[in-house]
Amino acid sequence: MFVQEEKIFAGKVLRLHVCTMEGAEWLEEVPEDTTVEKLKERCLKHCVPGSLEDPKTVTHHKLIHATSEKVLTDTKTVLEENIQDRDVLLLVKKRAPPPLPKMADVSAEEKRKQEQKAPDKDAILKATANLPSRNVDRTVAHHNMRDFQTELRKILVSLIEVAQKLLALNPDAVELFKKANAMLDEDEEDRVDEIALRQLTEMGFPESRAVKALRLNHMSVTQAMEWLIEHADDPAVDAPLPGQTPSEATAEAGASSAEATAGPSSEAGGEEAKDELTEIFKKIRRKREFRPDPRAVIALMEMGFDEKEVVDALRVNNNQQNAACEWLLGDRKPSPEDLDKGIDTNSPLFQAILENPVVQLGLTNPKTLLAFEDMLENPLNSTQWMNDPETGPVMLQISRIFQTLNRT
Repeated sequence: MFVQEEKIFAGKVLRLHVCTMEGAEWLEEVPEDTTVEKLKERCLKHCVPGSLEDPKTVTHHKLIHATSEKVLTDTKTVLEENIQDRDVLLLVKKRAPPPLPKMADVSAEEKRKQEQKAPDKDAILKATANLPSRNVDRTVAHHNMRDFQTELRKILVSLIEVAQKLLALNPDAVELFKKANAMLDEDEEDRVDEIALRQLTEMGFPESRAVKALRLNHMSVTQAMEWLIEHADDPAVDAPLPGQTPSEATAEAGASSAEATAGPSSEAGGEEAKDELTEIFKKIRRKREFRPDPRAVIALMEMGFDEKEVVDALRVNNNQQNAACEWLLGDRKPSPEDLDKGIDTNSPLFQAILENPVVQLGLTNPKTLLAFEDMLENPLNSTQWMNDPETGPVMLQISRIFQTLNRT
C-alpha cells in the first residue's frame, strides 16, 4: 500500500473554535505545522465564499487569539504561536487606512500654517521701517531696576548693627540672649530623626554613616539606605559633609560648657555684661552661619572646583547649584566679601526704614535679630520668618518701603 510522505510526518491535528464579528462560529481542524496565513485562507473560504478571488482579502483580515488578545503573525505556524487544542480564534477585518489627503487639502493646510506662523526678524524690520526710532539707554534702565534680594541683604547687615546696639541698652539683654542661644540649640535643622536613625542602625549600618546619609537625603529612610548601600565600598564614606569640619562639634561643645560654667555674677560691672553679650552674639552668629547644600557641593566639586570656592559660590547664590556653577565659570561677582557690606546708613531708603514705628518696635525684640541673622546666611528661610507673627510685620514693612521708594 502506498502512503504519502506528508501523511507519515504530519503533525498533531488541533481543533480550533473560530468566530467572526458577525456572530458566525465553527470548528476548524488543522495540523499544528499549518501557517497562520493558510489557516486564515481556510477560515475565509468557510465564512465568505468566493472571497479568495481577490488576493487582497487575506491581507485585509487578521486572526486574534481570544485568550491572550494577541494578533497572530501570518508567517508563523500554529505551533510557533503556541496555539493549543480547542483554543478560540477571532477572525477580524482590518481597519482600512485613512485616505491620503488631496492636493487641494494639503495646499489649504500649508496656507493655514503659514498664516499662523510668527513673523521673522526680516518681516518685523520691514513692517517697522517707517516708525520713528527712539534711543533708549538699556544699560542705565537695567541698573536702575534694583533687585530686592540683593538690597535686602545690605539692609539686613545694617539693621543687625542697629539692633545689637539697641538691645545692648536693655538691662535684661544678657538673659534674653542666653534664652535665644538655648533656642538655637534646639534647631530642627541640626536634628536627626531618631526613628529613622534607629531603623538604619538596626539594619546594621554604623550610626555615624546613618546620620550622614539621613542628612544628605532629607531624613528619607529609603533614600538614605540606597545611599549607604551604593557607597558601602567608598573610602570617603566616613568623611564629614562638605562645608562642615570635625572640629565644629568640639567647638560647639566647648562653647556650651563654657556657658554652663560661667554663671551670672550678681555684681558684674557694665563692661563685663557688655563682653558677655558680645560673646553671646558671636555664638548666635556661629550657629546661624551658612550651611551649603551637601549634594550641590559634591556635584560642583566633581566638576573640578575647589571646596572653598564651591561653598563661596553657593553662599553668593543662595544654595542654587546652577547659579553657583555660572558664578564659578563667570566673573565671580558679587564676591563673598561684598555680601558683608551694608547699605548706606544716610540713604533715604535706610532712613525711611528706621523711621517706621513697626520696624523700631521690632528692633528691640531679640527674635528679630535672630531672624535677620538667619536670613542673612540662609535666604531660603525668609518665608519662615515672613510667616512668623513677631518678625513677619517687620519684614512686610521693609518690603513695602523698598517697593514704594523703588517706584519713585
